Formats: sequence, C-alpha cells, structure tokens
Amino acid sequence: AVDIPCSAFRSGWSNPRIEWKFQKGSSLQLFYYGGELTEPYRNRVRFSPTSIHLESVTREDSGKYICEVVGDGSHIAKSEVTLTVQGGDTVPCHPPRGSPRFPFPGL
Repeated sequence: AVDIPCSAFRSGWSNPRIEWKFQKGSSLQLFYYGGELTEPYRNRVRFSPTSIHLESVTREDSGKYICEVVGDGSHIAKSEVTLTVQGGDTVPCHPPRGSPRFPFPGL
C-alpha cells in the first residue's frame, strides 16, 4: 500500500473541487472526479482531501499521479507525484511433485 499526498490542497478555499489523474506515458486517465472514484480504482483507493491511499500496489501502478484543486472561483493548484513500484509480483509457491518428504527415514 502507498499514500500519495496532494500538496495542492488549500484548507482556506471554500468548496474546492478535487480531481486526481494518472499518467503513464502519453495516456492520461481521470480517476477521481466529482466525489467519485472510477474503475479500476473504486475498490482499492481511499480518498481524503490531502491524499489518496492505494491498496495492493503493483508495477502497473507506476506512473505520475496528478492532483488538481480548483477553489474560490478561478484559483487552481496542481501537484504531481511520480510513483515507481519495484520488485516482482507475488506468486504462490508450490513444491514440485515427487519432492522429498521430511523427515527422511533412517536419519
């Protein structure tokens, strides 16, 4: 899991509109808008005005997370965080068939 901050949020703004976008390469996806999370983030992201919390992070989540806050009419603030997820995916491990059983008889 990872927390990504939105440093663009200003507590003094009345009724701010907050948008979260995810950019990977040239692809830009809006995933939080109007108080709603979009798929596939709906079941794995928790939102607060100052951050998002992503569960079950994989290498596919690597990219740029952009938070835009619009408040008090025309004031716009934006922050960006680049997330790099390293390491391999979790793979279940099963012993091969015919593997030795412990304890060995006679030892």
